[in-house]
Amino acid sequence: MKTAYELAMERLNKTAPLTPLTAEQKARLAELDAEYKAKIADREIFIQGKLAQARAKGDWEAMDALEKQLASERKALLAELEEKKEKVRQQSKK
Repeated sequence: MKTAYELAMERLNKTAPLTPLTAEQKARLAELDAEYKAKIADREIFIQGKLAQARAKGDWEAMDALEKQLASERKALLAELEEKKEKVRQQSKK
């Protein structure tokens, strides 16, 4: 007896079959992951330094703004990453 998950995956494959990725596409996806992981880490380090300065001054408003900025930048970079990864995935469908 199949699970609901297995049944759903079968239906999904019928409507939008998965196309296997080439080795080149897998490598490019891995490169994108590494590149964006580094970009996110760079922004986190930069903003964490600014947060430490604001904390030392007791500037709670600046700290709040920096935390929001960090979250926003992380979200934007992750969205950009997913967009680029989707373009790589779409190359196999052309």
